[in-house]
Amino acid sequence: MSKPDTGGVHLRPATSADHPALWAMLEPVFRAGDTYAIDPAISHEAALSWWCDGGHDAYLAEADGRPMGSYYICPNQQGGGAHVANCGFVTAPEAQGRGVARMMLAHALDTARARGFSAMQFNCVVSSNTRAVALWQANGFEIVGRLPGAFNHPVQGYIDAYVMYRTL
Repeated sequence: MSKPDTGGVHLRPATSADHPALWAMLEPVFRAGDTYAIDPAISHEAALSWWCDGGHDAYLAEADGRPMGSYYICPNQQGGGAHVANCGFVTAPEAQGRGVARMMLAHALDTARARGFSAMQFNCVVSSNTRAVALWQANGFEIVGRLPGAFNHPVQGYIDAYVMYRTL
């Protein structure tokens, strides 16, 4: 697999100084309500707290000081499930199609391995999010569960969500 042309994009841990840039990427995605099981009316403060706090470690992808995307990583569960990582991803509209999500996923997989996780799981991949499903599958994730009608899409109504998993 060739490396994506990310146009000088690099990743670093997100800081509180990045909150305006993170919100600018998260708000339209959360408001659309078509990819995350998040209340579309989530407040600015609650969204940033969810993305960056509570055990989530957030990273920012940027190029020339411009945000291109972000992801968080955390244990999928506590206790006996803490060896499995979970992540969430968002890409800035102007960065879509440039390999930024692929780069963030590669970084997340490396980060998960370095932190001692033995697998990664996505709990609610909306079936209509075909670009994400294809990217995850191209990187070794399998659909290990289909949740019929588990996601209430704002246009399509109740559609399936997938549980996707891969070992590290």
